[in-house]
Amino acid sequence: MPVKIRLQRHGKKGKPFYWVVAADSRSKRDGKYLEKLGTYNPNTNPATINLDVDGSVKWLSNGAQPTDTARAILSYKGVLLKHHLLGGVRKGALTEEQAEEKFKAWVEEKEKAIANKVGGLDKAKADAKAKALEAEKEFSDKRAAAALPEVEEEVAEETAPAEEAVEATETVAEETPAVEEPVKEEATEPEAKAEESAPAEASKEEE
Repeated sequence: MPVKIRLQRHGKKGKPFYWVVAADSRSKRDGKYLEKLGTYNPNTNPATINLDVDGSVKWLSNGAQPTDTARAILSYKGVLLKHHLLGGVRKGALTEEQAEEKFKAWVEEKEKAIANKVGGLDKAKADAKAKALEAEKEFSDKRAAAALPEVEEEVAEETAPAEEAVEATETVAEETPAVEEPVKEEATEPEAKAEESAPAEASKEEE
């Protein structure tokens, strides 16, 4: 029975999540499998891979053929290297202890490289965030500086009519002469008596 190590898709639309499985090559992609060897999540950076190294090496030793993507994943986790070292042990080129030491040294270097990559990504994210904040602040300052003259002009336009009205009122008040009310002159008492006696004398003369 030809066996393949391949990916079986899970997850939701737009965010795939894969199982690494050993399955019969004649079965459907997402159908029955012989053994689940691990998981592969490409949605993270770097991708998250959990793999049973010894189980994968066992299937490779039994003749299982990985697909191209599965081969890349197995190589990334050191499965192909360990399979190669065990082949050297079987041939007598090195002992199991030597093969295990070489594999552990490779795993340590790989973990350091991954840690450096993660640190670099975190630093890049922090730098990008700082640049974005700085650019946003600069844009806000420019916008505020550009809006300040417009506000001053609007204030000046609003205050100018009021000042002109006050000045016009003051000018009109200065130019308008004061209106003097006519003073009624009251006749003095002697003149009033003379006016009253004059008609009486005139009537006597007529008689």
